[in-house]
Amino acid sequence: MNFLLKSAMAAVAVTAIAVTAASAETRITYKSAKTGSSYYQMGVELAEAMKAGTDGDVIVTVEESQGSVQNVMEAKARGGDYVFTTPPALVGLAQKGKAMFEGKGDPAFDEIRALFPIPSLTMHFVMSADSGATDLMGMEGKTILLGKGSFGATEGAKYIEMFGLADKVKIADAELSNAVAALKNGQIDGFVTAGSWPAPNVIEAAASTPVTVLSLSDDQIAQTKRTMLTIPAGTYAGQDADITTTSLPVVAYTTTAMDDDTAYQLTKTFWDSKAKLSDTSPWWNGVDQALLSNIVGKIHPGAARYYAEAGIDLTDAQK
Repeated sequence: MNFLLKSAMAAVAVTAIAVTAASAETRITYKSAKTGSSYYQMGVELAEAMKAGTDGDVIVTVEESQGSVQNVMEAKARGGDYVFTTPPALVGLAQKGKAMFEGKGDPAFDEIRALFPIPSLTMHFVMSADSGATDLMGMEGKTILLGKGSFGATEGAKYIEMFGLADKVKIADAELSNAVAALKNGQIDGFVTAGSWPAPNVIEAAASTPVTVLSLSDDQIAQTKRTMLTIPAGTYAGQDADITTTSLPVVAYTTTAMDDDTAYQLTKTFWDSKAKLSDTSPWWNGVDQALLSNIVGKIHPGAARYYAEAGIDLTDAQK
C-alpha cells in the first residue's frame, strides 16, 4: 500500500472517530433570565454541573431571556435541545390560551413537559429593626421601597393593597438596587424583594444593619393564593426563627421533542449534582423533592423514569 493511500485511509479513520465523538455529545440550550440576574447565574452553574456530571457528554449553552413568557412562547418553535425555566402557572395559562397568552395559543404548548424544580421566587419583606415592625401590619406608617417592574414589586404592591395598607404605607420612589444603602441610612424603613433564598440583597442588608424579615400568617398566605415557603432560621444574620412567606415555584421544562434518554440524563445529573450545586451557591439548598408537588402539569417520560428509579412518587396527573 503506497504512502498516499495509507495517509488517505488514516485521515478517513480520524474523521470517523471525530464524527462518532461529536455524535455522542448532547448539546442543550438553556433559556432562563436576563444576564446578571440570579436565575441566569443558576443557569451557568447548571451548565457546569451538567458538563462535570456527564464527563462532557452533555454541553449546555445558557441563553439570555427577557422573561418567562418569552421562554414559554419559544417552546412552540424550538427543537428537542431546548430547556427553559418558568413558573408552572404560566405553562397552564399558555395551554389554555389565557391571560398574556390570549390569542396566542398553539397546540405545541400541550407538548411542554417538566424536568425538575429550581429555586422558587421567594417574597422577602425586609424591615429595619428600628422600625419595630414584626409582621405585615407593622408596616403601617412606614416608608417602603418596592422597586419597579419586577415580580417582587408587583407582588409587594398587591399584598399592600390586599391587606388594607395602601393608604397607610409611603412607597419610596427609588430603584431596588438602592434598597440596602437607603435602609442603612434610615431613608426607608424597609423594602420588598423576590428571588431565590438566601437573597443576596437581604444577606447584604442583614450584614450591614439589624433587620427583621417578616413572616406572613397562614390566613394571609391563603389570601395571596401563592405557595407557602419556609426560610429556615439562621439563613440571614440575626434571624433566630423560621420565616414563613410566599413563593412562586419555578421549574425547568422541555417538550416532547426531547428524547427520553436525554431527559433522563439531564434529570438524573441534576439531582446527583445538587449537593455540589448547594456548596457552590446556597440558593440550591431551597430545592428538594417536595418541590415536585408544585408541578401541576406533565413530567417528561424520561424524567419520570429517573423518578421511578429513585423511588420518588409522582401524581397521576404528572405521568
